[in-house]
Amino acid sequence: MKFDMHCHTKEGSIDARVEIEQYVKKLIHLGYDGMLVTDHNSYKGHDRWQEIKKRVEKATGKPFVVLRGIEYDTRDGGHMLVVLPEKVKTRLLEVRGMTVSRLEKVVHEMGGILGPAHPYGNGFFAFMHTKAGKANEKLVHSFDFVESFNACSKPFQNRLAKRLAIKYKKPEFGGSDAHRDKVIGAAYTEIDSHIRGNDDLIKAIKEGVHTFADGDWEDKVRRKPKKIVEQAAVAGYWVMNKVLAWGNVYRRHRANIHYLDMKRESKIS
Repeated sequence: MKFDMHCHTKEGSIDARVEIEQYVKKLIHLGYDGMLVTDHNSYKGHDRWQEIKKRVEKATGKPFVVLRGIEYDTRDGGHMLVVLPEKVKTRLLEVRGMTVSRLEKVVHEMGGILGPAHPYGNGFFAFMHTKAGKANEKLVHSFDFVESFNACSKPFQNRLAKRLAIKYKKPEFGGSDAHRDKVIGAAYTEIDSHIRGNDDLIKAIKEGVHTFADGDWEDKVRRKPKKIVEQAAVAGYWVMNKVLAWGNVYRRHRANIHYLDMKRESKIS
């Protein structure tokens, strides 16, 4: 099956311009079987899909799988792609700022999987450029997959990511990381398994099902930004991430209480 494993929607990501309906229709047109919605610290894009799913499926006349994921902004380890079981959802993942080690523990306690997005990309949002990644590369052992192809990363960054996945024998994900229409379909993941929902994907990855990731570098469809603009964007993200991570302490505390209540009620393993 052919999936785009890194997708941003207008409904869920503040910097995205494509609505979930438009995203789905274009991927169907391009021959994809499904997508993983990975909005920034939000499930709003996937929630919107649940509202319009029947109408869109009736209009297209084709089966299409929309998986629920999230791109979580950690405090010290960059961006992480997270997939939880179908019946498990916690507000804790909608509040940025956990450390990557804490996130790994929480996700695995809930029976989910996680892996670094664009691990060698630009700036602080790339795991291998962060304090946690530089200090302990072997933390990759605890991840379930590695995004080895990201359409918004440069070719040499994707080559390094692929080497990382091979070194630690991790399944590979490929995603467009599309925030706008032109980039949709610029990357893909082929999975040798029948995936119809989050639980199928989690089971396949944990069992080591073969995956293949590839695509086109996004620079082919966009005008390359000036270096100073790119550096300013990276610096701006670093500042924003630090400010919001500490500013969300109370919200994370409240969300953590909800998470612990779920554990006590045995709603998660």
